[in-house]
Amino acid sequence: MTEIFTLPPPLEGFRFSHRLRVRWAEVDMHKVVFKAHYLMYFDTAIADYWRALALPYELAMQEMGGQLHLQKVSMEHHASARFDDQLDVAVQCQKIETFSVIFAGAIYRGTELLATCELIYVFADPLTQRACQLPAPLRQVLENFEAGQPIVTLKTGHWDDLGWDAMEVRIEVFVDEQLIPLELENDEDDADAFHAVVYNGFDQPVATGRLLAGQQGQGRIGRIGRMAVKRELRGSGQGAAVLAALLAEATRRGDSGLVLHAQTSAQGFYERLGFKARGEVFDEVGLTHIEMFRTL
Repeated sequence: MTEIFTLPPPLEGFRFSHRLRVRWAEVDMHKVVFKAHYLMYFDTAIADYWRALALPYELAMQEMGGQLHLQKVSMEHHASARFDDQLDVAVQCQKIETFSVIFAGAIYRGTELLATCELIYVFADPLTQRACQLPAPLRQVLENFEAGQPIVTLKTGHWDDLGWDAMEVRIEVFVDEQLIPLELENDEDDADAFHAVVYNGFDQPVATGRLLAGQQGQGRIGRIGRMAVKRELRGSGQGAAVLAALLAEATRRGDSGLVLHAQTSAQGFYERLGFKARGEVFDEVGLTHIEMFRTL
């Protein structure tokens, strides 16, 4: 049987893979996955691939003035997935042409190959549906990612330089999503704070945070706040990058520790990065928080 494309050895050659577990609704009476669901698995992985590129899909398409339309799918089945299997769905940008992007995909159960596919997306005008030249920024982001090059830029500095971009992220997250009043989101501390903002390959701000001088005591205790990541990119490492930049600045200026008020939904994120909860849960701007601390 001829393969659709030259397949790398298991997971080698793929910089990105998405892990999922086969659900009961996806199998037949023999607990074997229906063939159509393999295409759904590839589509799910492609959506996560955009997250790995730090590109909120809708915002990125608006920036480019077009849409990527799936023109063709070719799939080859090698072995069956079964109920409760853990699968790795790997995808890569295999080729970039004038009007289209070609992705290769492979589904593995461990090192066993289950399916391969090729997906061809054409960039088109959203109104006329006619193919357009693929924008240079998208081409660059795809090439950088597949080559292992950085696909985001992290900038640090003062409010005068980064304020507009930081507020764009904060308004989307805190005001629009979490319904915090705008007058509570913007305060006088911004002017004296150290800020960090992450930009994607389209120069769109996608994550931010700030560091304040904080409390005095046995050594200076810095205070981290206004940590925000655009919803589509949470879990992609952008929040960790912002926090790392704030930690580095606090260490550079000689802070002995850091404190922050974490929303309880984000407590696990901060714990994984060395912070520990202390005290009782409390309400702040209508949301439950917990104070967390880390020594430096």
